[in-house]
Amino acid sequence: MPGKLLVFEGVEGCGKSTQLTLLQGMLLQNSSLQQLQRRGLIPHVLATREPGGTELGLGLRELLLGYRGEAAMASRAELLLYAADRAQHVEALIKPALAEGCWVLCDRFIDSTVAYQGYGRGLDLGLIDQLNQVATGGLVPDLTLWLKLDASVGLARTHQRGAADRMEQADLAFHQRVQGGFEALARQHPQRIVAIDAAQSVAAVAAEIYAVVDRYLQQWYAPSLTA
Repeated sequence: MPGKLLVFEGVEGCGKSTQLTLLQGMLLQNSSLQQLQRRGLIPHVLATREPGGTELGLGLRELLLGYRGEAAMASRAELLLYAADRAQHVEALIKPALAEGCWVLCDRFIDSTVAYQGYGRGLDLGLIDQLNQVATGGLVPDLTLWLKLDASVGLARTHQRGAADRMEQADLAFHQRVQGGFEALARQHPQRIVAIDAAQSVAAVAAEIYAVVDRYLQQWYAPSLTA
C-alpha cells in the first residue's frame, strides 16, 4: 500500500517546523500506527522540507533564502529555483518513500509556491500550476495542515528569533498577500486542506494536529486496522 504525504503550510512564523517535529514524535506513540508498522504497512515516518530536502536542494535553499546579490532575484528565477528543488525532492526522496509505504511529513510543498510566488509575487497562477505538475509528476498531498495565522503575528515571531532570511525580510504587504493565497487555496481544496488555529499555544496546536491526523489515519487504514 502506498504511503501518505502530509504537508505543513502557512505564513512565516506560524510554527510549521516545530509542529512537524512534534507530530513525528507523537505518531511514534500512536497505537494504531504501531500496529501498522509491526505489519510492515508503514515502515517509517520521515520528516523533510522544501526547499532543502535533498543534497541538491540544500544548495538551492541557500540561494533562495540567503541570496544577497546587488541585483534582486527576479520573481521568475525564484519560481524556477523552487520548481527545481521540488523536482529533485520528489524524485529522489518523496516518491521512493511513498512507494515503500512510508509516511512523509513535509514542511512546505506545492501550496507554498502558489501562495508566495503566485499571490505574493503576482506571477501567473496557471503557469505555477503547470510548473508544479512538471515538478511533482502530478503528486498531490494526501493531507495539508494549514497553520492559520495572521501574517503580522507570524512576522513578529520571526523577528524575535533574530536574523531573518530573504523571504522573512519582505514587507508586510507581501506577507498579507501570501496569507490571502493560503486562504484562497483552503477554499478551493477543502477535501485535503485542514485549517489549524496557529494562534494557540504550541501544545494546543500540537494536540489539534494530532487529533486531525489520527482521524485520517483511522479512515485511510480502516480495513487493515480491523483485520
